[in-house]
Amino acid sequence: MSVWLTMVVCGLLTFALRLSFIAAEGRVIFPRWFRVVLPFVPVATLTALVAPDLLMPHGALWLSWSNARLMAGLVAIAIAAVTRSVLWTLLGGFAALALGSAAMG
Repeated sequence: MSVWLTMVVCGLLTFALRLSFIAAEGRVIFPRWFRVVLPFVPVATLTALVAPDLLMPHGALWLSWSNARLMAGLVAIAIAAVTRSVLWTLLGGFAALALGSAAMG
């Protein structure tokens, strides 16, 4: 039961946080520095979520050619830089991870 309660509370907090920005539209003028850095929040958040899984899959830093997740991440970064397509990035990254995992055991 506590897991469900935690999920509901987190959902409500997330909703309230997002609603606060919508409700404040036109009533509050955010400082220029805030508006300048706001577009970088999604990229920073995604990086903070993904980087540890690529660099530390077993809890310790693992920079090696045998780290399939790191190699798949590098492939996905290259595909994203060339194609600018989320679909091709995901497909290429997943394919690289599957191939790398199968090859490295």
